[in-house]
Amino acid sequence: MKYDFNSRLKDIYANPLGHDIIFRLLLQTGISSSYINNPFVKNLKVKTLVLLLKSIDKEFIQAFLDLLNRNNEQSVKDSSTVKKAWWKEAVFYQVYPLTFNGGTLKGITEKLDYLQNLGVDALWLSPIYDSPNDDNGYDIRDYQKIMKSMGTMKDFDKLLSEAHRRGLKLIIDLVVNHTSDEHKWFKQAIKNKTNKYHDYYIFRDKKNNWTSFFRGPAWNYYENINQYAMHLYSKKQMDLNWDNPDLRKEVINMIKWWLEKGVDGFRMDTINTISKMDGLPDGNEKIGNLIGFTGMEHYFYGPHLHEYLKQIRKEAFEPYKAFCVGETPGIGLELSKLLTNESRKELDMIFSFDHLETPGHKRYDNYKYDLNFLKKYYIDCIENGGKGNRLTLFFENHDNPRMPSKVSKDCTYSRYISKLLAVMQLTLVGTPFIYQGQELGETNKKFKSIKDIKDVEGINLYNELLKTKTPKEAFDVILCGTRDHARQPINWKDAEKNEVHEFFVKLIRLRKKSRVFVYGDFRAVHKKSKNLFTYYRSNENEKFYIECNLCNKIISRPNSHEKRSLILSNYEQIDKQLRPYEANIYKVQ
Repeated sequence: MKYDFNSRLKDIYANPLGHDIIFRLLLQTGISSSYINNPFVKNLKVKTLVLLLKSIDKEFIQAFLDLLNRNNEQSVKDSSTVKKAWWKEAVFYQVYPLTFNGGTLKGITEKLDYLQNLGVDALWLSPIYDSPNDDNGYDIRDYQKIMKSMGTMKDFDKLLSEAHRRGLKLIIDLVVNHTSDEHKWFKQAIKNKTNKYHDYYIFRDKKNNWTSFFRGPAWNYYENINQYAMHLYSKKQMDLNWDNPDLRKEVINMIKWWLEKGVDGFRMDTINTISKMDGLPDGNEKIGNLIGFTGMEHYFYGPHLHEYLKQIRKEAFEPYKAFCVGETPGIGLELSKLLTNESRKELDMIFSFDHLETPGHKRYDNYKYDLNFLKKYYIDCIENGGKGNRLTLFFENHDNPRMPSKVSKDCTYSRYISKLLAVMQLTLVGTPFIYQGQELGETNKKFKSIKDIKDVEGINLYNELLKTKTPKEAFDVILCGTRDHARQPINWKDAEKNEVHEFFVKLIRLRKKSRVFVYGDFRAVHKKSKNLFTYYRSNENEKFYIECNLCNKIISRPNSHEKRSLILSNYEQIDKQLRPYEANIYKVQ
């Protein structure tokens, strides 16, 4: 099907890419996604929409239609059953090595018993490679060396063997959209235009209008060759040219080198951006203003993305039965099916970020997160995600502030919120990824000034904001969204006596004991009740009922004649009503 201005919204929304773009536009503008399901709206022609919405012009819509027509892939057929796999049953724990336990691999090894006692099954290590640390290790200088401050390859081998001895899987970050500008390939690439490494990166005689995720143009100029080189992230993170088959071969060989060492898989950093549109056309300025990054429509779901992922899977992952989860900014529910459906043989799971901010908000906005949106999001994903796809369950990572601090600005209910989120994370359908410190109820840090900030993204934004704001106003913005909130050292003193930690241990044990939380059916009830999230998890042998109060007020508990026994609660005793952020798990008799 070819899409044009006479196409109806319902036809565009039926397309996976069209669905996710419309969902994203509604999310960015704060408009409820329910509008698109209105019969009148669904049948509107695109040209009518242009007349009704003054903020969207023909050029904006044409860019959208062009993107659809270039990537006109239809929905994938779902599986009839859920296939079992270790990574579906596992509870993952993300370690940010630079601040985890002294910032060394030996420090991580020292905490393996702690992690084993917590009950997790697999560790994900953020970058440990040799790096200048412009972006905290995500600018890799050498993929086969360890960052000097973290230790040696011998230390890594010891960590890997000790993890495996305890029955823990270990996956590592795979950052292959870009390398450091200090990588040996790039050093050769900028010497002249004729050596083979020049084509390992993206050079142009004239730059386009794409902007970096870290602010400013996405191009560096190199005078000696009179060319620009692309960097979608920091100025020291140079984008690789994945259209070059020799580059792809080098990357695959590097992946196999780590798999030969015994790692169990990879978290693939910003992997959906590896394929850029042919010719690198200018981005639409209005789309750029809306999402904050000009040009993203030309690379967030590039023309060869599926081809390159299938190649990596076939040549590197499948021979070693390796696990892979992709970080995919901008990818929504329907496109995720095309990336992760088991029949496609690309990725096992993805990290989508649509749930981390509520409609109309971005990470640096000062607002209170409404958990009712989280409820709606998960119900939609679980009910419409299909059996051939697996949801990643996470609220925090190294790139986002602590979730309890987003839900409530004061600390009155932070421990209850931490436990409430844990209940959802470990009882909903999907694979949980716990971020370091989350199991201790960590909250945002109280930074005093911009001098306390190390996050290159935050620093760049601060300097840009100074053009229109006072230093205090600019710093207040940074304080809302800096990645440094999640990157602070953990206070391990009496960690295992921490009440949130104890709650996590109980939850993880329950998840392992009752496999209904891994493979069981899901049924949400009281869907329309604001501030109330209730659902059943069941199989032929067991049935559980979960109830959550999503706000800081006392609300009524729904009446029920069902016979239930309380298994776990984030309050000491059950009351007649649901108290602020209360979460309970019952076994149905």
